Amino acid sequence: MTSRRVVQFRAGVRASVVAAGLLTVLGAFAWASGLTGLFPSLGPSAYVLAVEPEAETSAPKRVVGSHAVGALAGFLAYHAVADGLTVVRPHVPWSAASMALAASGVLALAITVVVMEAADLRHAPACATTLIVALGLLTTATQAAVIVVAVVVLVVAQRLLFRVQYRAAAWLSRGD
Repeated sequence: MTSRRVVQFRAGVRASVVAAGLLTVLGAFAWASGLTGLFPSLGPSAYVLAVEPEAETSAPKRVVGSHAVGALAGFLAYHAVADGLTVVRPHVPWSAASMALAASGVLALAITVVVMEAADLRHAPACATTLIVALGLLTTATQAAVIVVAVVVLVVAQRLLFRVQYRAAAWLSRGD
């Protein structure tokens, strides 16, 4: 392996450990609470936080704010257009139910993108969050709140992890 590939491999292992560690915290939260504190859009968020912790898209305001926007937009669109439906049940082609779910998803995504852009809260994984809610997977106010709490836990865990990592690196580089 070339030295460049070794560096890339090590970076990949590090990112994998960090992202998996962050989701482990959320998995423990979900397990201990019985709440849905682990959902698909947290995977891409954990990846971004692990790979680009200093990037604008990893800023706590953006990560938490965008997922909150996505959860709220999905909640509003779902209850306005597709209340009671879910994407996991088969629907008759060209049916009103299929159209309502599609419209809910499109509306939620449109609202999420407009608000994220207007409020400078760009974090792409939140677009998946809005679809999770708008398509009937997590639809109650409690579930929407748990989405936001889970994202806050994710960001806090990432910040604590990197604070420990930076302090350990500084201590190891002292050379005493």
